[in-house]
Amino acid sequence: MMSLLGAPPRIVNLGLDVFAAELGRIGVPVVHTDWRPPAGGDPRLAELLGRLAAAHDRIARANAVAFDRLVNGEPALIDCRPAREALGLADRVVLHAGPPLDWTRACEPMRAAILCAIRYEGWAADDAGAQRLVERGDVRVEPCHHHGAVGPMTGMITASMPVLVVENRRFGNRAAATINEGLGKVLRFGANDASVIERLRWLAAEAGPLLGAALRTTGGIDLRTLMAQAVRMGDEMHQRNVAASSLLARALMAPLARAATDGQALARLAAFVAGNDQFYLNVAMAAGKALADPVSGVPDSTLVHVMARNGTDFGIRVSALGDRWFTAPVNMPAGLYFPGHGPDDANPDLGDSAIVETIGLGAVAMAAAPAVARFVGAGGVAESLAATAEMREIVHDEHPHFRVPALDERGTPAGIDVRRVVETGITPMINTGIASRNAGVGQIGAGVVRAPLACFTAALEALAETIR
Repeated sequence: MMSLLGAPPRIVNLGLDVFAAELGRIGVPVVHTDWRPPAGGDPRLAELLGRLAAAHDRIARANAVAFDRLVNGEPALIDCRPAREALGLADRVVLHAGPPLDWTRACEPMRAAILCAIRYEGWAADDAGAQRLVERGDVRVEPCHHHGAVGPMTGMITASMPVLVVENRRFGNRAAATINEGLGKVLRFGANDASVIERLRWLAAEAGPLLGAALRTTGGIDLRTLMAQAVRMGDEMHQRNVAASSLLARALMAPLARAATDGQALARLAAFVAGNDQFYLNVAMAAGKALADPVSGVPDSTLVHVMARNGTDFGIRVSALGDRWFTAPVNMPAGLYFPGHGPDDANPDLGDSAIVETIGLGAVAMAAAPAVARFVGAGGVAESLAATAEMREIVHDEHPHFRVPALDERGTPAGIDVRRVVETGITPMINTGIASRNAGVGQIGAGVVRAPLACFTAALEALAETIR
C-alpha cells in the first residue's frame, strides 16, 4: 500500500470524457474508456438482454450457423429475363422496395414511380388512371422481398421488366434485381417522364435479352470472387461500384460478342455499361439477397438477414424470427447535394440496397473505399476507418472473403447482431442516394443514413419471447 501511495497516480476514466480532458489539460496521464451502460441504461431493455444472456450458448451456436450461411454462400450471375419468367410475377403487380407499404402512406417519389411503372406496362394511359387502378385494388403493390427480389431506391419491378438472376449454388436459392438504369432521371429515384419509359422499354426489348443470351452461355459468373476483388480495388459496392462494374464488363465482353446478332445493339449495350459506374450495384443487391435468404429461419439466431426502406418505414428481418418485419419511421440521410438542392428538398431514405450492408459491404466496408466517404459527406480516410471500426461493435465477426488491404487484410464487419445494436446503441450505417421529396425530380445527392434503433428494440423483445 505504501509503495502504491508513493507512486504517481495511474488513472483510467470511464464514461464521460470531460474528466479525461481536464486531467489531460493539467498534464496528468489518463486512459479514457468510452464506457456506456448497456442499452443506454434502459432497465426494460437491459432485462431483455439479460434474458437472452441466459441462453448464450444456444444463441452462439445458432449465430455460428447463420453466419456461415451468410458469408460462405456461392452467388453466381446466371441469367437475365423478364420478371414474369424469372420470378413468376403476375401482371397487374408492382413490386417496391422496403417493408409492406399502404398507398396512403407512400412518399411522393414512391407514388410517382409506381404510377410510372403502371404507364410503362400500358395498364393506364396517365397518372390519374394509374392511381385509380391502385386505389381500387386492380393493381397490387407489394414488397420486392416477398417475391425473391430486391430493388434500389423505389425498387420498381413489373412483369415485363428484365431482371438479373443470381443463384446461390451452395443452397440452391435464387434472387433477382432489375438492370441499373444509370444516372440522371431514372425510375428508381421517382422520375417519371417520357425519357424514363423510353429507357425502360429499351432495357426490356434489347439490352435485357442480349444480356440474358450472353449470361446463359457462361455457366454462371462467380460473384463472390468478383466482389472480393472489387473490395481490394476500392469498392464498397453501395456508393462505389467502379471496380466491380469494370470486372463484370470484362467477364461479359466475350459472351456478349458471341451472343450478339446485331452489331449496333451490341454497341448500344456496351456504351450503356461503360458509361454507368453503378451498373454493378443491382448485381450486388441480387447477390446480397441470394446470400442472406438462407439465414432466415435459423432457430435462436439473433443475426439480421434483411434491412430495407421504402421512404416511409425502415424494416428489418431477423434470422430466428423468419420473415416477420420489424419497422420504425425511416431516417433522413445526411450528405452532399447536387447544385441547387439541399436538405429541405430531400426525401427520407429509400431502397432495398441496404442488403449490401447486411452482408458486410456498403458503409460497413467504408475503410475499403475512402474515396466514397468524402463523396457522401462522411469525411476522408480517418472517418472511413472509424466507420468500419464502429460497425465492428455490432456484428458477429469479420467476413472471411471480403478483406480490406488498408486494414492488414482484416475482413469487413458482417452479421449484424440485434443484441449488440441494442446493447451499444450503435445502429447500422448505410450508404445511400438521396431522392427529391418532389415527384418527377429524381436524385439530388448522396450520403449516409442510420437505421432507426426502434426496429432493433422491437426485434429484441420478440427474440426474448421466442428464445427461452
